[in-house]
Amino acid sequence: MELLNDMALFVEVVKARGFRSAAEAMGVPNSTLSRRISALEKAIGLRLLHRTTRKIELTEAGQIYFDRCKRIVDEARLAHEQLGEMLAQPTGVLRASLPVDFAVTYLAPLIAEFAGLYPGLTFDFDLTPRRVDLVSEPFDVAIRMGESENSQLIARTLASLTPQLYASPGYLKKMGEPDDPADLARRECLTILKAGSWTLHDGKRTATVPVSGRFILNSVGMSRRLATLDMGIVLMPQEIVADELASGKLRQIMPEWQGTPMPVYAITETRLLPAKTQRFIEFLRDRLGQ
Repeated sequence: MELLNDMALFVEVVKARGFRSAAEAMGVPNSTLSRRISALEKAIGLRLLHRTTRKIELTEAGQIYFDRCKRIVDEARLAHEQLGEMLAQPTGVLRASLPVDFAVTYLAPLIAEFAGLYPGLTFDFDLTPRRVDLVSEPFDVAIRMGESENSQLIARTLASLTPQLYASPGYLKKMGEPDDPADLARRECLTILKAGSWTLHDGKRTATVPVSGRFILNSVGMSRRLATLDMGIVLMPQEIVADELASGKLRQIMPEWQGTPMPVYAITETRLLPAKTQRFIEFLRDRLGQ
């Protein structure tokens, strides 16, 4: 049992990238943690960590040992939590990274509903645009839109959203309503991250249209806001512009033409999920699938 405990301590030190941070997170004296890891190295007969005054680095043997130990520790934690589910609902802090605009516009009511189902949970959400590191940062799950960029992570598909074309009544009155994809080349289009073209489908045909405009943005929210201010046409899922459609600030144009479906993923660092994370993913999959 002591060996298993030391393996768990070793995993936490590596994840925290240092003894001090790990000691603070676990409430264990730094000296005790260092002594236990040294004893573990002595028992194995190999050095697992290179120690400097500022950081620790894994040796080759340490990397192999960490990969194996992490799986064992995750399995043990999951087994404990699954048995605990028989006695109580999930509790603790659910830490999640969410796409800003999709979370504010569409996920917020679903999250409120989920919170009502599990009063023992508290929530720590990161809504910055950056791609969080699920391996080294303490997140349970990240919700992402678009293609999954890291094959080493575990991606579970929650839904598929179809982008459509929208513009404000003021812009359409001023510039006229396009009837065909080719007309978009002569309109102001609000593009994300220098997209030089939009690919549209009507069920039978596919059209790739060069698009441009005065604004190139890396924010869906800003693009949506400029569209309501008569600055151009946007291509995005209806779920993102639901409030603007309801208020009449935007309306759909060329409804027979749609963009390429955009998958929504729940991404985790491991398949071994605690109850709180598993329930959250299952809940979103059920609601978004509707």
